[in-house]
Amino acid sequence: MLDSLDDDSRKYRAPALEKGLDVLELLSQHGAPLTPSQMSAMLGRSVSELFRMIQVLEFRGYIEPTPSGYRLTNRLFTLGIAHGPAKDLVEAALPHMRELAETTVQSCHLVVRSNDQIVVVARIEAPGDLGYSVRIGYRRSIIEATSGLLFYGFANERNQAQLRETLTVRHGKKRVADYIAAAEAASAEGHAERPSDFVKGVTDLVAPIIGAEGILATLITPYIERTPAVGSMADSVEQLRRAATAISSEMGHSAA
Repeated sequence: MLDSLDDDSRKYRAPALEKGLDVLELLSQHGAPLTPSQMSAMLGRSVSELFRMIQVLEFRGYIEPTPSGYRLTNRLFTLGIAHGPAKDLVEAALPHMRELAETTVQSCHLVVRSNDQIVVVARIEAPGDLGYSVRIGYRRSIIEATSGLLFYGFANERNQAQLRETLTVRHGKKRVADYIAAAEAASAEGHAERPSDFVKGVTDLVAPIIGAEGILATLITPYIERTPAVGSMADSVEQLRRAATAISSEMGHSAA
């Protein structure tokens, strides 16, 4: 994981720590659970080398076992969001998210970009007994997520170029070209609207939260059609965009 750093240029080494960081970075980049054998093959280390480190990371709450292997918990995310810009963003967003959920009777999520992934950093449940939401810390490839369209479409030119290069290496020119076309169409509309590919009957409504240098985050309403109807999708889009604009204003963006 430290390929860009010349071993000879490092004054200090901590082999055990590096093994642990390698495991955490691998699980983050892979996005799906991995078994110790899979980690061993991908990191070029023996299973016995990694076994004790995996046990310690599990004991300390950084990873957890699943039927298909180990995955990251929210512990690193919780530590990271406790300070800095992400904390300021969440604190600014939560009051508007609560109002949005009450007004639309739908849940909502706050999402930020993490390299070539999106990650949920805050959520407000829908009032009442029925709603749809995902856990805080949930990650997904930016090229697959509806939010990902806005993270490209509203990015500045430098960030667009970086993202385009990263995604082309991983997904190929054709898929990235399709993604960019959809992202440009969404940015022209000012929001994204797409049926969920996870849950039938749910439509992802997404609006950008803009800062001084481009997009900071996205605000999402996973819209559920109810019987009897409680507000239209068009009304939810309007309320969503209004909330995103209010959060953008608190983060220093001028609508003018």
